Amino acid sequence: MRRWLAALLLLGAGLAQAQQQVPTFRVNVRLVNVFVNATDAAGAPVANLTREDFRVSEDNVAQEIKIFEKQSEQPLNIVLAVDTSGSVRKDWQPEIAAATRFLHGLMRPVDKVALMEFSTHVREVVPFTNNPKLLAAGLKDLRGGYATAMYQTVQLASQDLRGMAGRKIIVVISDGGDTTHGTTYQDAFRAAIGAEASVYSIIDVPVEASAGRELGGEHALITLAEDTGGKFYYAGDPDKLEAAFRQLSSDLRTQYLIGYYAPERPAADEFRRIAITVKPGAAASGQINLRYRPGYYAPHSASE
Repeated sequence: MRRWLAALLLLGAGLAQAQQQVPTFRVNVRLVNVFVNATDAAGAPVANLTREDFRVSEDNVAQEIKIFEKQSEQPLNIVLAVDTSGSVRKDWQPEIAAATRFLHGLMRPVDKVALMEFSTHVREVVPFTNNPKLLAAGLKDLRGGYATAMYQTVQLASQDLRGMAGRKIIVVISDGGDTTHGTTYQDAFRAAIGAEASVYSIIDVPVEASAGRELGGEHALITLAEDTGGKFYYAGDPDKLEAAFRQLSSDLRTQYLIGYYAPERPAADEFRRIAITVKPGAAASGQINLRYRPGYYAPHSASE
C-alpha cells in the first residue's frame, strides 16, 4: 500500500512539473467595430448589401469580417451639444423645437441621450437618459454665455461616450468657430476617434457664403464630421433645421455594422487606417458611396 501511495505521489509531482514547463502562448486581438453608411449617387441609402459585398483592410492588410449587421439595431448613445454663445442666441427657439421633435421621433427604449450646452464653459444639462421629457425640459433650461468652447465640448462628450455599448454619436449644433483656448482640433479629433464616436455637425449659418464671412469655424465643423465618419448639415433657417434633423434620423437608422479582429502589433499609440470598399456590381443602384470612421489609435498596452 505504501509503495502504491509513493508511486502516486511521484507521478503527481512529475505531472505538475511538466505542466509548469509547458510554455503559454497568448494572442492579443482587438475587436474593431465600424458603422458604415452606404448611399447611391443621389444620396439615398443603399439597404440591400450583404457581408460578401464588403471588403475590409487595416493598413492595406485584408481583414476577415467577423461581425455583420444590416440596418443596425444596436443602441444609440447620443450627446446632443448645443452652442449657446451670443452669436446663435437668436436661433435658440427653433433649435429647441426641432431638437425636441427629433428626439421624440428617434429614441427607442434602448437608446440614451445626454444634453450639453457650450459657450464660455461646457455644462452637462441632462445626463444620459432615455426619457424624452427630461431632455425636453433640459432644452428649455439652456443658459448661454459669450465664447464658444466647441473643441472642449467634443472632447468631453467623447470621454462620456467612451466604453458605452452600441453606436456613439455627437450632434453639435453651432455656427462654428472655437473662441476659447486650451483644447485644439487635434484634441477633439483624437478623443472622438478613441471613443469610436462620430460627429454630426448641424451648422447654423446660411449655405450661401456672404462676402467677408469667417469660414474657419464652419470648416472645422465640416472636417470634424468627415474625419470621424459623421456628416454635416447646413441649417440657416427653421425649414433647413427640420430637414437636417430628418436626414440625421434617417442616417442613424440605415447603418451597417462591420466588425473584424485585428491582431495586436508591436507599435502602440499609432493611428491605424481602415479602408472599406464594396465589390463592383454589389447593388443594382450602381455607384455606392461609403462613409465610416477612417481608423483608430492603437492602445498603449494589451491591458487597455
